[in-house]
Amino acid sequence: MFSLRLITASDPGEIRKEFTRIGVSPEGIELMLGKGEFIIVKVGNIPAQAANILKQEMLAKGGEVALGAHLAYLGPEKGEAIIMGTRTQYQRLLTLLPRQPFGLSALAEELNRLLLALNQRPSPLTIKNHCFEWGKRTYIMGIINITPDSFSGDGLYGQDQLITKVLHQAEEFLAAGADLLDLGAESTRPGATPVGEEEEKQRLLPVLEVLAQKSPLPISVDTYKPAVAKAALAAGADLINDIWGLQKDPEMVKVVAAAQVPAIIMHNKSTPNYTDLMAEVASFLRAGIELAAAHGLPREKVIIDPGIGFGKTPADNLTIIDRLDELKSLGAPILLGTSRKSVIGHVLDLPVDQRREGTAATVAIGISRGADLVRVHDVKEMVRVARMTDAIVRR
Repeated sequence: MFSLRLITASDPGEIRKEFTRIGVSPEGIELMLGKGEFIIVKVGNIPAQAANILKQEMLAKGGEVALGAHLAYLGPEKGEAIIMGTRTQYQRLLTLLPRQPFGLSALAEELNRLLLALNQRPSPLTIKNHCFEWGKRTYIMGIINITPDSFSGDGLYGQDQLITKVLHQAEEFLAAGADLLDLGAESTRPGATPVGEEEEKQRLLPVLEVLAQKSPLPISVDTYKPAVAKAALAAGADLINDIWGLQKDPEMVKVVAAAQVPAIIMHNKSTPNYTDLMAEVASFLRAGIELAAAHGLPREKVIIDPGIGFGKTPADNLTIIDRLDELKSLGAPILLGTSRKSVIGHVLDLPVDQRREGTAATVAIGISRGADLVRVHDVKEMVRVARMTDAIVRR
């Protein structure tokens, strides 16, 4: 009797292990590895002529391209195409595509960049003498809210001995295994009262100045205001976490680029209406990366965040977590921030102080889908979740 089983390893490293296990020669492994990795790529804004040439070329390599009817019949409007094939078929396509008309040479460059991003980890990043080797393990960012109205109920502003309490929380996070701290002095929850620049600085800077001296951990400041970011960097912040992806105020990217500090670029939107959710999230994040690069901030200093809970429905949030690996094509480390958020309350029908297990589930799934960094309130518990998940998915 034959013995059959499915091999679900989509990671090239896992496929290589299976080939080695059955005794395939090193030369054979290199020849066949690309044939075992199936990749689906969606192309937007493509002219009908280019789409049909693309389809013909990919069919000739044994792959396929799905086209809408208006593209298939050479309609005048641009549209979308979905390319399906193995890595080997894409490589063969890329040998011919640059010689084709209708912008296909530019598409070849984009495809090549995407394939490289899928096959390479983002470059390591050193922050405050801490080296972040993306892909080696999941890194943990502990949240410290210097606000009176945090949605999670952990805001410290207005309490007695504020700086002492922040230092204590930072020490607990360090002992529990946190790799970074994220300070926020304005609540960004839906319906929160906006805070002016001066008030935000008054809340933030006295705490930041002391914490930067006392804590060995890199400190991120969560702000979308250029003046606050500039003051925070002068006070000792090591990176900026912008919920509007450097795109709300044109001065923000200048502040970050001038300081040459890492930036977390988050996707955000005023209202949750999407034609193509993942495409729009990726497009926004790509624009932030390109904006930073255009102002002189190296790409390896940009971290992306899909913005769970910001301008998205509960269904949108769940979709993004499940399809997080699609953002790997941007070639940047991925931060996931789901801690205690309303999507967990929506699914489990639980108040904010009972969402720890729900957060753990989103962290574990997020890591399995490619998250490099998770931003959390419950550091001790989520460090354990991350280490266990890493043991499974980062072997």
